[in-house]
Amino acid sequence: MKLKESFKLLADLNKVKITIAVTFTTFAGYALARNTVDWSVLGVLLGIFILACGSAALNHYQDSDKDAIMERTKNRPIPSGKISTSMVFIIAIAELVLGTVILYISSNMLATQLGLLAFIWYNGIYTPLKKRTAFAVFPGSIIGALPPMVGWVAGGGSLNDPRLILLAFFFFIWQVPHFWLLMLKYGKEYQKAGYPSITDKIGTFQIKMATFVWVFATAVTAIMLTTSGLIYSVYFKILVVMASIWVVIVFFKLLKTGNKKFNPFHYFMKINYFVLVMILTLSIDPIIH
Repeated sequence: MKLKESFKLLADLNKVKITIAVTFTTFAGYALARNTVDWSVLGVLLGIFILACGSAALNHYQDSDKDAIMERTKNRPIPSGKISTSMVFIIAIAELVLGTVILYISSNMLATQLGLLAFIWYNGIYTPLKKRTAFAVFPGSIIGALPPMVGWVAGGGSLNDPRLILLAFFFFIWQVPHFWLLMLKYGKEYQKAGYPSITDKIGTFQIKMATFVWVFATAVTAIMLTTSGLIYSVYFKILVVMASIWVVIVFFKLLKTGNKKFNPFHYFMKINYFVLVMILTLSIDPIIH
């Protein structure tokens, strides 16, 4: 296998788009707790990135049988035959151990424990649970709240700080509409693979209504962050408020029952853009204020 193909295979196996996002939210937590950034953050970010990569690789190992059935996932590394399940397992364990060691050396025991909790929750709780219930997204969304908490305590912040609770809640709540939009697009594929799907439990319009409510709650939480003491710059506060209003207006269109051109992926990307704005705001503002 060529070097370029090997790197692409490893990137797919480690779900780098997701693991990089995890790394950025960890950075945001660190910057917010410390109100600055120093070189010590690099070790924290490297540790959480490799740990997240190991978790992603292990998820490929766990889901390989289902991935082979779905059109969306049949070309992933294992079902496509590009790599064996045993090799994926070895890579996953190696990354999990290496990431944990680096995170521990670069931060503290509490940050390491939270990083390991994210791994356990994703691979040990959410992954098996999603095969049993269509509502696994609720406990599963806790995973998104943990990386900024890792960054926060690694940066010297207290786990009992009310600001951290609000920050973690934001990164928890936005994932529910994010996941449901995927279900609206790929629900039938998930059902074909034997996964319980929310689309099989309630109607499409009910899912749209619920998605709008969760997006509205996400926007409200984002605005609350501007008054929590985490965001200092008036310009970033205005940006967050404007972005929150924008995302609510965009998702209000979901409530139009006669929308025959409804494209779940369009809304999926919009909620991602909104969260990207929030991550950048939370990462940059504490550094420049």
